[in-house]
Amino acid sequence: MEKPLTLLHTATVHHATFSKLAEQIAPNLELVQHIHEDWLTRARENGMDSALHAEISELVQTADGPVVCTCTTLGPVAEELGAIRIDRPMMSAAARRGGKILMVFCLESTRTPSTELLEQEIEATDSDATIIPMFLEQFWPLFEAGENEAFLACIAGAVNAYVVDHPDTNTVVLAQASMAGASSLLSQLKMPVLTSPEIALQAFA
Repeated sequence: MEKPLTLLHTATVHHATFSKLAEQIAPNLELVQHIHEDWLTRARENGMDSALHAEISELVQTADGPVVCTCTTLGPVAEELGAIRIDRPMMSAAARRGGKILMVFCLESTRTPSTELLEQEIEATDSDATIIPMFLEQFWPLFEAGENEAFLACIAGAVNAYVVDHPDTNTVVLAQASMAGASSLLSQLKMPVLTSPEIALQAFA
């Protein structure tokens, strides 16, 4: 019997999102989902202190099988401790496409880990890709308030407006898992809109 896939979330909404995706992509895959909303809050307010580091380490080390961290802010530390960063497969796919990559994110704490990861993948693939950051912090309060449809609509609107003015954009990367639902609102675009949950689960299908 294959070992289950453990998911580390920092938002409750991800539980339903990944359960639904798994049914579509990997129906035989057993998911064990842990939700620690306070971990993201603590990381944003205090950084990755020793206590938070220890708690993440305990979850990773005691899991029965691979662990995927779905939080971009915690991703680098979780990966150091043996987890898999949910955004690495997505960033690798974007790097391989090359050209101008519009990297969209809503948290300042996401900027550095997402940018550094994409830069790593660009270097690893010897790509000619260029990163264009799009910081949409003004929409994050909608997500925190549970207004997910409005949050996704605002993300999609901003991305669409940018691409209309910059048709040479080659790939759109929705850097945070919380933004993945906006991809369905951008299906009219002529370039790929990459999201981390779907691409990561496909790797375990």
